[in-house]
Amino acid sequence: MNISRKSLDIVKISMSKYVINTPVLKHKELNSICDSEIVFKCENFQKSASFKFRAATNAILNLNETDKKNGVITHSSGNFAQALALASKNQNIISHIVMPKNAPNFKKNAVIKTTDNLIECKSTLEDRVKTTTEIILGNSTVVSELIQDHPDLDYILCPIGGGGLIAGSALACNAYSNKCEIIGVEPLNVNDAYRSLKSKKIEYNLKTDTIADGLRTNLGDINFPIILDYIKSIICVNEDEIINAMKLIFNKLNILIEPSSAVAFAGLLKEKEKFKGKKVGVILSGGNVDSNKLPF
Repeated sequence: MNISRKSLDIVKISMSKYVINTPVLKHKELNSICDSEIVFKCENFQKSASFKFRAATNAILNLNETDKKNGVITHSSGNFAQALALASKNQNIISHIVMPKNAPNFKKNAVIKTTDNLIECKSTLEDRVKTTTEIILGNSTVVSELIQDHPDLDYILCPIGGGGLIAGSALACNAYSNKCEIIGVEPLNVNDAYRSLKSKKIEYNLKTDTIADGLRTNLGDINFPIILDYIKSIICVNEDEIINAMKLIFNKLNILIEPSSAVAFAGLLKEKEKFKGKKVGVILSGGNVDSNKLPF
């Protein structure tokens, strides 16, 4: 898939009155630790506290009138559930949210505050719905904002779960920059994207034991061809590295991010020699975390 800058600009403009152009934070000590110049794109400040509000909003805006009357449905472990519930409410559209039984309770409670139509299901991959093109294009606005504000970036590190964020990021990076490279980061315990990139076919996880609950899902088949076209490398990080990155962000930037969001920074910390002297963007994808159950 190849999307022009003009097409992505149209998407961004159509969403502009609904989503927040999230802030970028910098920190001298973190720059020193990594020996690089870092900018953190803070999607934890987005509505519904994650980048997925962008995807949900664009998907809703692209519905025809019949679909709007029928309402929408999604399966999500948390962040997209919250995002779609809020985006639907903003447009007065009925939403039905299916969540796995093992999703964090505080994420379920956040959905209930927005919609009464929460349905729990077994936590199996077969229950998940396909990612749509509208969702990918909605996700692209994270990086289009970042590159327009910081056009001199050499790399952008992005967490990978279902692949919607990195697919959208890759399309935006290709359209807006001729020098910046998107690098994926994912938990070692659920490294299906890393294995898929090597084998050139979608691999699956047989277990989901990672603290990064938002990244437990497998790659979507719409996202994967985009990843193959644009992503050259993926870094895998272990659970301790994820927790350490989350703790550093909390202590230095004074913001709370979820483990799935900390994965991208963990990748930078793990392979800081690769990024030495470079200008690096790190996508902090969300802040939906129970403050009473922090892992540090």
